Amino acid sequence: MTQELLPSVQIQPKGEHKATIIWLHGLGDSGNGFAPIAPELKLPDELGVKFIFPHAPIRPVTINNGMEMRAWYDIKSMDMESRADLSGVIDSSQRIEQLIHAEIASGIDSRKIMLIGFSQGGVIALHLGARFTQPLAGIVALSTYMCAPQTLSAEKSAENQNTPVLFAHGQQDEVVPLFLGNAAFQTMRENGYNVEWKEYMMQHNVCMPEIVDISAFIQAKLA
Repeated sequence: MTQELLPSVQIQPKGEHKATIIWLHGLGDSGNGFAPIAPELKLPDELGVKFIFPHAPIRPVTINNGMEMRAWYDIKSMDMESRADLSGVIDSSQRIEQLIHAEIASGIDSRKIMLIGFSQGGVIALHLGARFTQPLAGIVALSTYMCAPQTLSAEKSAENQNTPVLFAHGQQDEVVPLFLGNAAFQTMRENGYNVEWKEYMMQHNVCMPEIVDISAFIQAKLA
């Protein structure tokens, strides 16, 4: 049985709808958290970009004493190897895949669909984007890391082997240390992906120079 599409905040393009960006929030946030960034990107109207900011399902999170909150997956421990619960990552990846297929069904070419994710959302963007069986416009991984890097070589999709991937990370990130983001970058590079790395003087957040770089990446890949 097909699940209902995840609820989301959507920002429609001013003119014709030509491309879609699906932007995934971090732990405990919601689609509302990143929606205000859309105008900050100052994208040209002629790109025709529709934004979808989905809300993660509400689930108990082990490291937060089982408190229920919006999360793309459970975090059972802060141990680097097992931080991301694989079953939850797979489930959320399938939910985001449904959103992509809905956009394709509405007439948007997969090559005009981009995945952007922050922290937990970035884990999903990387996991799904590397395995999705139709070519995407790009993947942006913000202040994030990789779930199950050891399975990537066996599970990666040839269709997205050349998809550009931008990694952006804060040098003072106290939640997801810089080396974790860089390890994900290195894993994708070793697997032949078209990757780019940028780092900023910031903590676990987003800064204005980063927003400028994200905007340039989007405009280059969706032009």
